[in-house]
Amino acid sequence: MTPSAQPFLLYQLAHGRTGDKGDRSNISVIAYDARDFEHLVAHVTEDAVRTLFAHRHPTAVKRYLVPSIHAMNFVIDGVLDGGVNDALNLDAHGKALAFLLLGMQIPLPPRLAGGTA
Repeated sequence: MTPSAQPFLLYQLAHGRTGDKGDRSNISVIAYDARDFEHLVAHVTEDAVRTLFAHRHPTAVKRYLVPSIHAMNFVIDGVLDGGVNDALNLDAHGKALAFLLLGMQIPLPPRLAGGTA
């Protein structure tokens, strides 16, 4: 396996925050290093997030880019079992969903594959 083909976990390049409003989860992904932002944009896509959350049956996934702070925001509908007042699960606010997203495997960034910092 070539270095660039090795799996890499999103949390190694970014941190996240989660919020909720009804049955909608709002997850931000913020690059630690601005040099990695374009790599994240290329690999942390709406389709990739929809696939990752497929077991939660999202009704919609929308990504908003915020390049000025090297971040993106995902709005994911239908993943909170009806929202705080309706959900019977232990994480009705969906706070752990950011950790699920940050565990996504992505390709090794080119700047790290070449050994440059």
